[in-house]
Amino acid sequence: MTRTVLAAFVFTTLAFTAASAQDFTAEQRAACSADYNSFCKGTMPGGGRVLACLSKNTDKLSAACKKVVAEAKK
Repeated sequence: MTRTVLAAFVFTTLAFTAASAQDFTAEQRAACSADYNSFCKGTMPGGGRVLACLSKNTDKLSAACKKVVAEAKK
């Protein structure tokens, strides 16, 4: 069980990192990690798809992630 959770965390972190490495800092990625897992887990990284997914779910995002998404849209 612990290995599965750890593997899922590592995969998600890598996927989210790859999707947003060009625009987001580690702090910003951390702010949106849980929201990414909840609302955009199946979103293929690249081409702004993760940001678009998070933007589409703005009303459900944590306050910290909402701030990151708003800043990224500027």
